[in-house]
Amino acid sequence: MELDELIITRAIVDEFSKTFLDYTDVDVALVGGGPANLVAAKYLAEAGLKTVLFEKKLSIGGGMWGGGMMFPRIVVQEDAKHILDDFDINYHEYEQGYYVASSVESVAKLICGATGAGAEIFNLIDVEDVMIRENDAVCGLVINWGTVSMTGLHVDPLAIKAKIVIDGTGHDAGICNTVLRKIPGAKIGTGIPGEKPMWADVGERILMDTTKEVYPGLIAAGMAANAVAGAPRMGPVFGGMMLSGKKAAEIAIEKLKNE
Repeated sequence: MELDELIITRAIVDEFSKTFLDYTDVDVALVGGGPANLVAAKYLAEAGLKTVLFEKKLSIGGGMWGGGMMFPRIVVQEDAKHILDDFDINYHEYEQGYYVASSVESVAKLICGATGAGAEIFNLIDVEDVMIRENDAVCGLVINWGTVSMTGLHVDPLAIKAKIVIDGTGHDAGICNTVLRKIPGAKIGTGIPGEKPMWADVGERILMDTTKEVYPGLIAAGMAANAVAGAPRMGPVFGGMMLSGKKAAEIAIEKLKNE
């Protein structure tokens, strides 16, 4: 077979364009491709919700790739071990209640789990704003190419409509901060104080309380949820992140079921 570069080009542009346009109107839009949102994406898609995830960087997986200080291993506690099983991630018990997994395998299988369930992932796309409607409720996202924001180019963005947005942007809590900054009178927690210094035990446990709808149409998950609440960071223990993603999905599913 003789390859034709024009057909290759058309295939890429045509297939991407059709998929992108199909996902301009979704049930749930997730911002940030870290472990919490990857877990959430799988459970949302499995529930039959039209789910899309946007990551501004080239790679998906957030900080999990590097494990702890570039040692490619992560720790997951007993409470979250069932999520490793759900994604078919290999692990072993290091000490009672502490399970160790490869950070590289974990990210790869989280991505495969999300996309395999039907969630769509777009990398290299940055979310620079939200859309609002009545009562200033969040109803979508304003997006641009990641390279546009990174290079500071003045290029107008496009928009995505979503019934629910999940902020999984990590330490920055970028979407929550955008809402707080741009919507007059918006209240999110006590004003997003940011994360406290590391305390794994408290940070992991409190994450189940901080993962919630923090503003109409907006759910905070993962480290973004703890940043909103001013809770401690956790370090390379990822059980709480995974459980937070699952809880965020459950909140979204319940909310949409009642609408």
